[in-house]
Formats: sequence, structure tokens, C-alpha cells
Amino acid sequence: MDSRRPPLAPAYRTLPEYVRHWAEIAPDRRAFTFVDHPAPNSRGVHRTLTWQRLDLRVRALAARLTEQAEPGARVALLCPQGTDYITGFLAALAARMVAVPLYPPGLPGQGDRLVGVLGDARPAVVVTTGRVLAEVTDFCERAEVPVLAADRVPDTAALNWRAPEPDSDAIAYLQYTSGSTRAPAGVEITHANVVANARQALAAYGADAHPVTCVGWLPLYHDMGLVLSVAAPVVRGVLSVLMDPTAFLHEPARWLRLLAAHPRALSAAPNFAYDYCASAVTEAQKEGLRLDGVAALINGSEPVRPGTADRFHAAFAAQGLAAEAHCPSYGLAEATVFVSAARPGRPLGRFALDRDALAAGKALPARPEDPRAVLLAGCGTPVGQRVRIVDPVAHALLAEGEVGEIWVQGANVGRGYWNNSEQTRRVFGASLGGDAPGGWLRTGDLGTVLDGQLIVTGRLKDLIVVDGRNHYPQDVEATAQDAHQAVRRDRLAAFGVPGVAGGAGERVVVVAEHSRSTSLADLDVPALTRAVRAAVSARHGLRLADVVLVAPGTVPRTSSGKVSRALTRARYLEGDYATETAG
Repeated sequence: MDSRRPPLAPAYRTLPEYVRHWAEIAPDRRAFTFVDHPAPNSRGVHRTLTWQRLDLRVRALAARLTEQAEPGARVALLCPQGTDYITGFLAALAARMVAVPLYPPGLPGQGDRLVGVLGDARPAVVVTTGRVLAEVTDFCERAEVPVLAADRVPDTAALNWRAPEPDSDAIAYLQYTSGSTRAPAGVEITHANVVANARQALAAYGADAHPVTCVGWLPLYHDMGLVLSVAAPVVRGVLSVLMDPTAFLHEPARWLRLLAAHPRALSAAPNFAYDYCASAVTEAQKEGLRLDGVAALINGSEPVRPGTADRFHAAFAAQGLAAEAHCPSYGLAEATVFVSAARPGRPLGRFALDRDALAAGKALPARPEDPRAVLLAGCGTPVGQRVRIVDPVAHALLAEGEVGEIWVQGANVGRGYWNNSEQTRRVFGASLGGDAPGGWLRTGDLGTVLDGQLIVTGRLKDLIVVDGRNHYPQDVEATAQDAHQAVRRDRLAAFGVPGVAGGAGERVVVVAEHSRSTSLADLDVPALTRAVRAAVSARHGLRLADVVLVAPGTVPRTSSGKVSRALTRARYLEGDYATETAG
């Protein structure tokens, strides 16, 4: 039997301590359910672990890990999405080892990253499952790392095993950044960091006062997927229901059905997922779907677009979805994940800002209908953290309405980067002039504060500078994808390349995928490129040096699904798109 209102847990120092607590006081209550979709038309096969069963499996695998490596050793998780991934992660933490959340070989476009991360982390053991054991063993053969299948460890391995004394200051796991703007780096997240961030997120979304069901399809190697689907449910003792990202992509209605099936569902997804649901879920699939019980829908994109929330709500308002369920949020791996969020039950914070003023570092209001206005959603306020907007050069605090770098300080901020003390000092050890204490995290993100809300405007490293003026690439991308229906949404990259000798600033290039419903043979490519050039020129005053149209799946993405502008730019400069259609 399930209790709808779990008792509150005392404050523990580590996630495995919480698992043990729930196993003792609510052994038969469901902890994690993985909904598998083994066939295209499958409605889902549920596989569930109770808290008692989870605790047993965690202790059994932790005991086996201690036979393979010493405390502090890295344990790489190359598991498919599922309950064995969760068991492996928590077992590494219980054994006082350092988990490295990753994915099995074969994830499209991520093979080189997986090799690089394994080379950097140097794991002492790899945990996977029997289903992909042969594939993972072959992949790890050159590194000569032992591979352990979590689901083949017997329960009896837990007998007589005693967990080491927990240390909240020790590293719990390495969260490798997605690599959207640079090579992936491993952020050292301590036990105290992840527990603090789970509590902060629960408070932000109202889950500390009311029971929720965490529902998700984000991959568990992603920071938001790991905290929302594993850490937060463990700290709060609530049910977490998850599915594979591929199952969502094949049929997005599956996610919505899970949201409807569980009381006070709390879930997260990026912009593209909400837009995808709005366009792809059919009227037949909406039949009988009730979303009035959804507690909060988190959107942590960079930046969050109000139009995305509007389209999603318009598509599912008839199913009872409350407009106030949409919660724009901001976070990053260096802060475990959560930094700031709009609260559920409140209207979306909408801000129409003057594009020219924004490029000059000022957030000035504009008319929403003005074609030169930038429409952004407010990401609310932090919980248990300090957030400041800072001049990235002078390190001086900026006033409300001024655009600068977002700096963060709190118990959730990671310890630094694995094996990179120089970058750790630069990113995690910043000081504000005349402000004590020091130790601020430089996020590399640009933003401002208006009406008490954090507004994220872009990435510092992604800024395109032409003739002394700043341009945000995501702004140019939004204009380009709206210019022609054949441009695939959220699958394009705008970036600057070196100007010609004697030229001022950078030249601007757009590399865009065409939609899957259209073939190149049927497209009037010159007309498409003219439309994109005209739209960007009219709205941004930019002359595009090149518009390259590529096949679906060609624009590289990070492990978390974001377009990698840095890698797209590198491939463009290397001539990889020379055979594609340019104009």
C-alpha cells in the first residue's frame, strides 16, 4: 500500500542515509518506477522498486563495488535509463566512491565525448546492466577497466556489509558539463551539495510542503534528470516515475499520460519538448487525458521563451492544464543544477525588452508587438542561494536592469573541476569588490534582474560581436527559424567566424537543419536562404555571411540535447559542411 503523504525525514548528510531511512519507516512504499516501452505501440511496462527493495539492491551492489575498488575511486555508470542506473548511482555513493553518471556506447554523436570523459575520470570500475554488458565490455577493453553488471549482483551480497561512515564533504559524483560551449569538464559535487540542492529545488516548487510525484524522461546522466528524478525524490521520500528519452521522442503523449496518471506531478523539459508536444500530440491522444493535477512543469532552457509556454498551454488547456503550472527555471552543473525558479501557481513573468538596449547591456522595456523586441520569461528567485549580476570585467555589482554575468553562492555550488585547479580558481573562486565573503561561482551566463526576477539573456562566450555591437545567437536563431517553415525548430546554430583581413568584428553564419517532413529535392533553397537573410537583416541589422542548410540530425548536439554552437562552428571552419547547401 502507498501512503499519499509521506512523513517528513530528518536532515541527513547523504542520499544513501535517506534511502535507509525510508526503507526503515516505509519499506513497502514505492520508491522508483521505470516505465519501459518495448514495442512501438506499447502503453508501458512498469518496473517498480520499493524503498526496502531499493535499499537492499544498493547495499548489495555497494558491497560488490568495495571488492573492486577503494573509497574515493571513480565508478562510471554506463547503464541504460532505468532502475539499475539509480541503484548503481546510489551504491557508488554508499560505498564512499565517486559516481560518474554517463551512458552506454552508441548514443548518437556522443562517442568521442564518452571516450574523453572516461579518459579524464579514470574510473576504477564500470557499472552497467546485463542487457548491454557485451557492448560496454568491448568498449572498455582497451582501458582495461573491470565491468560490473548491476542486475547480476545477487541480493545475498548485502549480507554482513556495513556502510562506511558518511562524509558530507567528500565528492559524491562528477557531473560532466554538457559541452555546449566548451570541452566537457567534471564538476565535483559533494554529498552536501546534492542534498542541499535537492532541498532547494523541493522548496522552490512547493514539494517541501506538499507531496508530489516526480515524473521524468530526462536522461539520468544529465544534471536536471539526476537531481529531479533521483536526488529530490530520495530526500523527500516520494515516488519517482521515469521513462527513456527515446520513448518520449517516439511518442511524446507517453510523457503526458504519465503526468495525468500521478497526483501532483512535477516534471521538467526543455523548450523543444513543450513545442514538440504541442505540435505532435494528436486529438485522439488527448482524448480522456486530464492534466489538471499537474503541480509544476519546469523549463530550464537558455533562455526560456514565453511563446513556448503559451503554445503548450493552448494545446492542452482543454485537458485541464493550468497556465500557472509552467515554471521557467535557471541552473547549471557547477551549482549541482538548480539556482532560480518561478513558483508554480503564479502567472508567467513576461518581459519585452528593447533589442538594441539589451545588446548594449541595458534591459529597457519595449512593446511586445514591436518586431525588434526580445521576449523573455522571468526565472523567478533563488532558494537558499545568493545570486548577483556582475560586470564580468570589473567584477563590480550591477544595478537592477543592467545586464551582466550571473554569479552564484550557496551550499549547492560544487567544489570545483576535476583535475583542473586553474579553471577551478577562475570559475569557483571569484570575489566581488568590497563584498565579503568571496568564493563566488562565475556561471558564464548573462542576465539581469527586473521586478525581482532573474532573466537569463544568453551565454557570455556565445556573444557575436559585429561592428562593436553584441548579438545573442539564440535571438538570431529564433529569427532564422521563424523566417521559413522548412527550417527545423531548435536545430540550428548561429555563430561568429573571423572577419576578413581589415574587417570589423566577426562575420555571422547560420547552419540550420531542414525539417524532417521536407526533402532537399523539394525545397527552393535559394528562396529559403533569401528569407532567412532578409529576416535577420530586418530584425538584427546583420548581414549573414553564410546560410548553410543541412540534413536533419547533422547539427551536433550536446549529451543533454542542446545544440552545440562551439562544435558546429568548429565543423564549419574545418569545411565539414562544404558539400551541404549554402547560400
